[in-house]
Amino acid sequence: MMLSACSNDRPSPEVKITVNGCPTITRCQLPKSAPNDNGQLWTALNESEAAWASCADKVDMIVTCQEKMSEQTKTLTPSAQQSRTVPASQSR
Repeated sequence: MMLSACSNDRPSPEVKITVNGCPTITRCQLPKSAPNDNGQLWTALNESEAAWASCADKVDMIVTCQEKMSEQTKTLTPSAQQSRTVPASQSR
């Protein structure tokens, strides 16, 4: 006697796993400077502001990604409202 679960059948199709993660970022770095006059000081200020803007863009990118991941997680998990149990005093 052969059980149906023991029959030879083709293997199940391969499951492709997709990982949705936030990208890795690099450390924020400010350029080194040693200005000698007002012109170099102005240039150093502009370069520093650009570096801070680049750093802020990296942070914003990660925050946006994490918010999207959080929203996806909320839609994939049942809400607390659905998983509540009805107290015995309210059962019908």
